[in-house]
Amino acid sequence: MNKKEFLNSLTKYLRGIPGDEEQDIISDFEEHFEMGKKEGRTEENIAGSLGNPKALANQLKANIMADRAEKETTAANITRAVFASLGLGFFNLIFILGPFLGIAGVLVGLFAAAVGITAGGITGLLGTIFAPLFPEYFNLIVNPAVGIFASIGLICFGVLFFIGVMYLARALFRLFIRYIKFNARIVVGRERRDEV
Repeated sequence: MNKKEFLNSLTKYLRGIPGDEEQDIISDFEEHFEMGKKEGRTEENIAGSLGNPKALANQLKANIMADRAEKETTAANITRAVFASLGLGFFNLIFILGPFLGIAGVLVGLFAAAVGITAGGITGLLGTIFAPLFPEYFNLIVNPAVGIFASIGLICFGVLFFIGVMYLARALFRLFIRYIKFNARIVVGRERRDEV
């Protein structure tokens, strides 16, 4: 495979990343070919030493998406990083997707609990306030003052719980991004050993 074929193939597999990053990568590989020519190597030899363009593009995509998710920790960026790392091989389907779905499931459950606690507090507060106005619909068992303060406490606990889960989610996602990068280094290292 010559320089043109390698770069065309690499460009084809790099689709999905921003254009400026794609151009930087292609420029770096063009420079790599030029440096190799100055050392007296052939284009075919240089392309062969770089490896399979598809595997290389998958590795670059995974690194770019993981870096982006590390800089800006959002669910969308982390999901992109997960799916980009799945392109590194079937091995990652088990070791990336499984833990990601597990963490996401736990976080969804915790967020739902926080919303439920807050909604329960709001419902209790409204019920306590409107009970004297509509006694046929509400039957208060506790003193109205106790109901109001308990409901306000429940609302505050739900909001604080929600904030805590947000911090936990951010910390878990940062840890997961490190795991993705670690996994990518292992996969790339294994591929390089297989080539030698």
